[in-house]
Amino acid sequence: MNFLNNYLIYLIPFLGVVGILVMAAKSAWVSKQDAGEGDMTELSGYIAKGAMAFLRAEWKVLSYFVVLAGILLAYSGTTVKTSSPVIAISFIIGAFLSAFAGYIGMRIATKANVRTTQAAKTSLAQALKVSFTGGTVMGLGVAGLAIIGLGSLFIVFYQMYVVSQHGNVNGFEMEKALEVLAGFSLGAESIALFARVGGGIYTKAADIGADLVGKVEAGIPEDDVRNPATIADNVGDNVGDVAGMGADLFGSYVATMLATMVLGREIVGADGKSLVDNFGGISPVLLPMLIAGLGLIFSIVGAAFVRIKNEEDSVQNALNIGNWTSIILTAVATFFVVRWMLPAGDLHLIRDTMPGTTTLKEGVKQFDKTGVYLSIIVGLVVGTLMSIITEYYTAMGKRPVISITQQSATGHATNIIGGLAIGMESTVLPILVLAGGIYGSYHFAGLYGVAIAAAGMMATTAMQLAIDAFGPIADNAGGIAEMSRLPEEVRHRTDNLDAVGNTTAATGKGFAIASAALTSLALFAAFVGVAGIDHIDIYKADVLAGLFVGGMIPFIFSSLAISAVGRAAMAMVHEVRRQFREIPGIMEHKAKPEYEKCVAISTQASIREMVAPGLIAIITPIIIGFTFGPEVLGGLLAGVTVSGVLMGMFQSNAGGAWDNAKKSFEKGVEINGEVYKKGSEPHKAAVTGDTVGDPFKDTSGPSMNILIKLMSIVSLVIAPHLNHEVRHNERLQDEINQHSQTVHVMKVDKKV
Repeated sequence: MNFLNNYLIYLIPFLGVVGILVMAAKSAWVSKQDAGEGDMTELSGYIAKGAMAFLRAEWKVLSYFVVLAGILLAYSGTTVKTSSPVIAISFIIGAFLSAFAGYIGMRIATKANVRTTQAAKTSLAQALKVSFTGGTVMGLGVAGLAIIGLGSLFIVFYQMYVVSQHGNVNGFEMEKALEVLAGFSLGAESIALFARVGGGIYTKAADIGADLVGKVEAGIPEDDVRNPATIADNVGDNVGDVAGMGADLFGSYVATMLATMVLGREIVGADGKSLVDNFGGISPVLLPMLIAGLGLIFSIVGAAFVRIKNEEDSVQNALNIGNWTSIILTAVATFFVVRWMLPAGDLHLIRDTMPGTTTLKEGVKQFDKTGVYLSIIVGLVVGTLMSIITEYYTAMGKRPVISITQQSATGHATNIIGGLAIGMESTVLPILVLAGGIYGSYHFAGLYGVAIAAAGMMATTAMQLAIDAFGPIADNAGGIAEMSRLPEEVRHRTDNLDAVGNTTAATGKGFAIASAALTSLALFAAFVGVAGIDHIDIYKADVLAGLFVGGMIPFIFSSLAISAVGRAAMAMVHEVRRQFREIPGIMEHKAKPEYEKCVAISTQASIREMVAPGLIAIITPIIIGFTFGPEVLGGLLAGVTVSGVLMGMFQSNAGGAWDNAKKSFEKGVEINGEVYKKGSEPHKAAVTGDTVGDPFKDTSGPSMNILIKLMSIVSLVIAPHLNHEVRHNERLQDEINQHSQTVHVMKVDKKV
């Protein structure tokens, strides 16, 4: 065994452990900060209690799903030789760690929110430090758990299926190891989808109920303690934007590494031999995990640069400096890693050779280690550009949001029209960037280049998630400040953080959908190889039908998610109205609203409504694959990927633009020479637009990236069952083995 097997394979989970240790230290620091007193601690207690109540209810339902799916996977693992019943254990571990990642984020967010409020009494710099450190805990927790889980399981399966062959390594053993490892990703993405959809339904039902009755009808501020739905709204920020986002990016992180590992198994060296045929030649398989581990370390370094000195410093610039630090360090380090780990000479995928020969097919893309590194750079550039473009379309003071505020002057309808138009327009540049990234990464390193570009983009996930999770912590801090009726300067500081948090949340969604698109393409390429398909012919009627059905899936998925928000919001509106009507003294601060009843409405609705959208993503590929075969399933995946990416971008950006258009009126908006503020007719129109955009940007939009990845992973897991060539070879091998045993018995009988 060479150096890679002896040492490097164990370095990967060690890097994850480093991330977890730093996370624990930062979590302890946040816990030691002053949590304030009186109303502040009471309100934060309500929020924490509601958040944990939701998690317990969600976990109870999901535990049934995990057990049932695990039993089915264990059975399916016995039906083909490239799989194993152990895939069920891999699935359960992936599901558990995904849920645990969300729990870590939820726990720290509900601690950091009130401590950020207390810190805001001192200075903006201290408030940023507390809130961002809370976000960093989540980012490091998600990335650390993913690297430890995937790296450790790979070591186990590598020992079980590859090393145990005593040097007789070939693609079959490694394929089996990675197929079993795919169960880990399937578990992570399954939990992520339910967490994202359930959390999104929860938060938007509460948000809409609080806005429509509190702000519009009662005319009280957004986070007013008199509003019965305000606690549920603040809980929703945690269950949707923290726990949901944590599970989401945990799944993306794992899926990206897995897809690249599967394609890395197929790489053939300059001598015409697969790298895994040489015992220990697994560097292309290890490369994406090592890049992720280094990205985690550099995210820790980048986080140290996020700080400001005084009230005038830009919070956004501080976050950008930290982000750019981690990206640049990752770009530099991967240059040396790639040159060290990959062999010299031309490389290509084994699927690109003629069957039974070492002759390359016509038009095959060969590549080398330089091409692989350039593909990683392409991924980093695409991720950066996607964030910049998303920020432009959703940030206050930019042309798209300004256009929506201007159209609010003529009523609710024109505000809606403006937001829809901006959302549609916002897909153009990101898709061009994404297309350029796909073309460029393929040009440099073929299909492996597309996959490793996604791995490069996801390398700094810990930093991206820290920036993203900082937003809901700041939002909660502002809510606690408002409900506790703290001095104006405190709310001014939390509003400063919250405004930046709205932009980082939008850019985080842009990053997530871009990474999902590249990851899905890599998973798609991996599925094609494992399923034994040479190409997918869209001229075939059944494949074309699958393409159209795939394009439809994101629409019905969005319909179910948005309808669920609407139904839950209606129940919330009725409850808030009832309390205003039946509990005297609420508006005069003489009586406390029944917060727990609004929390219960959101919890019950989200748990009930998350099931149908989740089952669509899991069951559809299974039905199509086993009924019509792998090629039609490939058409379905192509359709759902293209449609899902567009829907995700459109909905997330439209919702983000509507949200900041509404927030623009809090500072005052000049329209035709007149300044309009909160409570004006244009502001009411903007509130309507924000209400429409809420389920877009926080429920159905961000769920699109999980939808397309989960369907691809399900397809990858069932691919060996659909590969007729593998099934035929297995039957043939069984016949040969039986024949050999018969001949051996006959020889023994003769001798006797």
